[in-house]
Amino acid sequence: MSCPRSARDQVKVPVDVAPEARETYIDNYMAATRETGRLMLFACDQKVEHLNGDFYGEGIDPADLDPEHLFKIGSQGVCGVLAGQRGLIARYAADYPEINYLVKMNSKTNLVKTAQDDPYSPQLHDLEAVLAMREAGVNVVGLGYTLYLGSEYEATMMAEAGQLIAEAHAAGLIVVLWIYPRGKAVTDEKAPALIAGAAGVALCLGADFVKVNPPKASDEATSAENLKIAATAAGRTGLVCAGGSTVDAETFLTQLHDQIHIGGACGNATGRNIHQRSLDEAVRLTKAISAITLADYEVADALAVFNGEKDFAL
Repeated sequence: MSCPRSARDQVKVPVDVAPEARETYIDNYMAATRETGRLMLFACDQKVEHLNGDFYGEGIDPADLDPEHLFKIGSQGVCGVLAGQRGLIARYAADYPEINYLVKMNSKTNLVKTAQDDPYSPQLHDLEAVLAMREAGVNVVGLGYTLYLGSEYEATMMAEAGQLIAEAHAAGLIVVLWIYPRGKAVTDEKAPALIAGAAGVALCLGADFVKVNPPKASDEATSAENLKIAATAAGRTGLVCAGGSTVDAETFLTQLHDQIHIGGACGNATGRNIHQRSLDEAVRLTKAISAITLADYEVADALAVFNGEKDFAL
């Protein structure tokens, strides 16, 4: 799967974008993808999803306890969008107006486990609350929504997501769906067929990008090779992979390179692997990730960026 490269007239605008919002949609798409057609999403929504466990503790830099750490990284690093809840963005955006923001429209904590109840992440507010922030000068380019495919609440979340995408597109905003197969009906969340199915659901709901977990390797194929099936199933919805828990930089960058060049991914969505580091190291990692995602660097060259031996800027 090839990603569209950058001229405004190459952006495939969905027909549910209102004619008067067409140029706004293209502006937002170009800003989010840094004019490459690929998405480098800095995921900062875990303060609800994982509570404070991702921000304080063994192996996590002390700077990560302060929420402003996220915005310093987003400002000083190279990212496409910073994704977070509306309230989080509202508290800091005035001091970081240069960041492209993606407002996460729903969230839930990890306290209630699947064994107790299937997951449901309700929408926290309506689109008007986000559009009001945009009118106030916040650089909101898109929305995000998490959908748990296979949950007994799947139908409710699909209906919410579908309506949200229609309204967002009408207003010229892009939408990224987080889709994770999860619930009592799901025995293997990372089965390649399920990941490909999630990608197809995102396309049918109208998402511009879908964030999925990398599929597991099988006897016949590597994880990246199985990802190619999902990327193809996603059609004109760009597929990006979740970054997962923190690993060493070389391993992470190698996986990312394979996801794009073998798996056909159109970018990445990374949170913990970035923000659990010191500010300097986190900024360098955003540059290394973006070097691969946005500029097709090889792993060795991106690693040199992470190590401070080279710089990367757009």
